[in-house]
Amino acid sequence: MKTIKFVLLLALALTSTHMFAQGKSVAEVLRADTNLKSQNMYVIERIIPDLGNWSTEDLKSASITSCSVLKKMGPKITWLHSYVTGDKMYCVYLAENADLVKEHAEKGGFPVNSVAKVSTVIDPTTSGETF
Repeated sequence: MKTIKFVLLLALALTSTHMFAQGKSVAEVLRADTNLKSQNMYVIERIIPDLGNWSTEDLKSASITSCSVLKKMGPKITWLHSYVTGDKMYCVYLAENADLVKEHAEKGGFPVNSVAKVSTVIDPTTSGETF
């Protein structure tokens, strides 16, 4: 299952690169994938003191824990990526509902300070300008 998710996300990334070159937004790319159409995007804020000073090994360990939980939960939730700052982490997930995001955090032992459903995604292609 882990390999399948990796291949799916790699294919999505490659497709995304091609679609972005055609002026498509992130939302359009995600909605074009039939496997992801039933899922919503969520941004999770996690307050973790001194997170910005975690070692590569600490971050790897957290990633391994997250992936292990995701593997057990099945295809109804997907972790896309996270942004690490000084004392916060902002994680982007695709899931059928916010409860799955909270369940993942509980099972992985991760804090959840807020969960926000993304209503739309904008990026440079939203402007209609060519760069």
